[in-house]
Amino acid sequence: MGFLKKTFGTRASVRQLPSGTLAVNHRGEVLSSTVSSAYPMPLLREIGREMLLLLRQAHEAQMPLPEVSIHYASLRVTARELRGGAVIFLYPQTTLQPAPQ
Repeated sequence: MGFLKKTFGTRASVRQLPSGTLAVNHRGEVLSSTVSSAYPMPLLREIGREMLLLLRQAHEAQMPLPEVSIHYASLRVTARELRGGAVIFLYPQTTLQPAPQ
């Protein structure tokens, strides 16, 4: 069991999914957030950059999307373009919430 401790370092932990809103600028930097401060900022920045990339690629393909929504099994991510930046909504899905139609 000693090699497992060396390999993984710390104990595995369950992290709550993010819930809230992010506003990001054109570089993907988080300007404001209502997501809990317990959630790591580098992960929020990564979400912002990826959503901006998706919106830009759609625009370059001459398919501008005013809004994009991605549904995962346990998380829904919706982004709306705002003058180069974006506002991103993070909705964790629970068994108590029905999936949107």
